[in-house]
Amino acid sequence: MAPLRWQRACRAIAVLLSLWLAVAIAGCGDRTPTAAVSQLVFSIPSDPTTFNAPLNDSLYSRYVLRPINEGLIDIDGLTGEVIPALAESWEISDDRLRIIFTLREGLQWSDGEPLTASDVVFSYDKIYLNEKIPIGVRDILRIGESGTFPAVRKLDDRRVEFAVPEPFAPFLRFAGGLYILPEHVLASSLEDSDAGGNLKYLSTWTTGADPRTVIGAGPYRIVRYVPSQRTILERNPYYWRKGKDGEPQPYIERLVVQTIESADNQLIAFRTGDLDILSVSPKQFRLLKREEARGGYTIYNGGPVNSKSFLTFNLNRALDENGTPFVDPVKQRWFQNKAFRQAVAYAIDREQIKNTTYRGLGAIQHSPIVIQSPFYLSPEEGLKTYSYDPERAHSLLTNAGFQYDADGLLFDADGNRVRFRMLVTRPDSAVQIVQDLEAIGIRTDLQVLQFNAMIKKLDRRDWDTCLLGFGGGSLDPHGGFNVWYSGGSLHTFNQGPIPGQPPIQGWEVSDWEREIDRLFIAGVGELDEEKRKAIYGEFQQIVAEQVPFIYLINPLSLSAIRDRIQNIKYTALDSALWNLYELDVEPE
Repeated sequence: MAPLRWQRACRAIAVLLSLWLAVAIAGCGDRTPTAAVSQLVFSIPSDPTTFNAPLNDSLYSRYVLRPINEGLIDIDGLTGEVIPALAESWEISDDRLRIIFTLREGLQWSDGEPLTASDVVFSYDKIYLNEKIPIGVRDILRIGESGTFPAVRKLDDRRVEFAVPEPFAPFLRFAGGLYILPEHVLASSLEDSDAGGNLKYLSTWTTGADPRTVIGAGPYRIVRYVPSQRTILERNPYYWRKGKDGEPQPYIERLVVQTIESADNQLIAFRTGDLDILSVSPKQFRLLKREEARGGYTIYNGGPVNSKSFLTFNLNRALDENGTPFVDPVKQRWFQNKAFRQAVAYAIDREQIKNTTYRGLGAIQHSPIVIQSPFYLSPEEGLKTYSYDPERAHSLLTNAGFQYDADGLLFDADGNRVRFRMLVTRPDSAVQIVQDLEAIGIRTDLQVLQFNAMIKKLDRRDWDTCLLGFGGGSLDPHGGFNVWYSGGSLHTFNQGPIPGQPPIQGWEVSDWEREIDRLFIAGVGELDEEKRKAIYGEFQQIVAEQVPFIYLINPLSLSAIRDRIQNIKYTALDSALWNLYELDVEPE
């Protein structure tokens, strides 16, 4: 089980940013030439960690959780706009302090029980806003400097009112997108605790539970789970969506979500025809493109993926409960030096990374806001960028008091050799970065870890630098609130005290972090879109100047999809499966 903070952080990503990431989607093993039902087979690289969506601590579990769950609203994968889901409509008051959602008539859970406004109130009051349940989504729902949560009340069986103490511009998108959960199934788990004093809800719908007991409002429901092999979902007969002619959706009767860790094995399975969809890596692209016509598939290109990858520094100056610094004070002096961070940014040849690691199939990233967002500040609009310039890096370092010896090795003013660790889960881009930093005299020691092992180190604040990524993201900058707000659960580069963890001493927040706090609070309170863009433009400039993150490459969103799959509306915002309910499969 991942530590508490990262459970929260990953849950926030899994719940709020419920987008289909363009990552290893492939499958095998459950297809037969005489299959009696239509099915779609794809895969995830690791098993689901839970079937309880708010408690999800894995980026990949969403491939199982999203088909079985639904919120009041959804996001159009093509446009990024808010569209109706369980709520057929909503009304926002003139003062922007109240929003009333009206549910569709006759909604049912996947067990046939009615879904009403009571379930909506239960989901928010008893789960998402319950302080006893560690869910990072609460960071996103805090309003204003007071951190007040929205109030939720039932008006009647189909209408729910949300009220906020002050205008909150992204409220519809973020609050409305949370999955609604069944009160009739989960209420008792919130009333009882185990021997350790933890709510029984926290151990409800684990992967060890009977999957048929997992109830949701999405287009599918789980019928079978085989650890390390597959999860099988069947069409939810009570799902609300209908096609143009009134026919029930989804059209595909069964989903098979395979667990296939190796990208090479995914590729083999796809080429042998045992799977329907494969997220195409740059390394695989040429081979698969040559076989496109013969293989009966099309490679879709949605443009740069809607995600973020970066090198980050541990700027935490705090001490643990024993008074020991989390970061070696010598290294901390380097990391706290803005010129040092900027020098590292200039030293990394991101164009070379794009052309080697990504075979040219990507775009250099400059901002914490994705380029698809209307709030993105481009370099052409004045965003500070860091083109490869090792001479500039040398100059910044020497002007900051660092020194070079006769062999070109870098030392600080006190004679300490500049050397630090870099945590990575895959060495691809990291190898190039190590070489680039070696060229300016910095020694970087790679530490390649499994994802969960990296999470543990990050949670303990036991790291120097780290190559990290956040997959998928909201077009509204407030989706990054828990990353950028100094008290956020995913404020990785300077993580503050976390409830339930041992206390830390001497945690400090820099002036520029406080300014980002101010801008994010101002951004959600401003309803004029142009003024909001200016606020978030200022935020992007601060990040570019201070470089707590050095952004790297956004690969292109490429997926190979069998031609017999119909109604594909591919997009980098949400890849191939955002409209899963209307996909269909031609008979083989």
